[in-house]
Amino acid sequence: MVIKSKESLHKTLEIRKNKKKTIGLVPTMGALHEGHLALIDFAYKFCDVVVVSIFVNPTQFNNTSDLEKYPRHVEKDAAFLKKHNSKTLVFTPNVEEVYTDGLKSESYNFGSIVDHMEGEFRAGHFDGVGSVLKRLFAIVSPDKAFFGEKDYQQLIAVKTLVNITRQKVEVIGCPTHRNEFGLAQSSRNFRLSDTQLKEGELIFEALSQAKSMFDDYSIPDIEREVNKKFQQSTLKLEYFSIVKTKDLIPTTTKEPKEAYRGFIAAFLGDVRLIDNMALN
Repeated sequence: MVIKSKESLHKTLEIRKNKKKTIGLVPTMGALHEGHLALIDFAYKFCDVVVVSIFVNPTQFNNTSDLEKYPRHVEKDAAFLKKHNSKTLVFTPNVEEVYTDGLKSESYNFGSIVDHMEGEFRAGHFDGVGSVLKRLFAIVSPDKAFFGEKDYQQLIAVKTLVNITRQKVEVIGCPTHRNEFGLAQSSRNFRLSDTQLKEGELIFEALSQAKSMFDDYSIPDIEREVNKKFQQSTLKLEYFSIVKTKDLIPTTTKEPKEAYRGFIAAFLGDVRLIDNMALN
């Protein structure tokens, strides 16, 4: 079922909520792929009803060209979801439905978790994400919301957002879904040629190498090896960072009993791709 207005969504969900059904939300910007389906299937393990929102949020883009080129095909997405699971509710609001008080981004104090990586290279991105999710959570009133770990920094920021705004929704992360080459599934992959999709496996290879080296090599040594891989490739590395999982602050030293993750952003042509992996 495709629902375009908040009023229609509220009427539809009210019936489910009166029957004590657990509501889950999977927020997306469309251009749906197998990774989204895995996320939806994961959500159904926890929820009776799953709402998939499709909304390209202007406030989280700091690059106008990226916003303009972002793939949009709502009708194809709706058919894709219906074929996969016909009981999924698809919410496709316009900008006015979401930003009733005007299109603007609010500012949030996320702390150190957004100071680096995406926060450093995409100014205002997380404020834009927070602005739209605060509104979507208020519209849908889900019990649980689901996000892929490919955007791990975003996942942690959303958990922080819920604490800041005191919204009653549980935020749950889902493991990254990858294609046959190991490349993390992303809507931006639709802009890649078959050759580029194969070249993109370097990102997964680099993270896997960092993981295999982590116990025996220093962080600077690992960073040098990852940088060397990209210097010999068609991809342009924007950043590779190893961070403590608890605060997402880049580090060059290892401490016992601490968890670490590696994060990568790289350009394949004019398409920007990100990924991350737990290292220990």
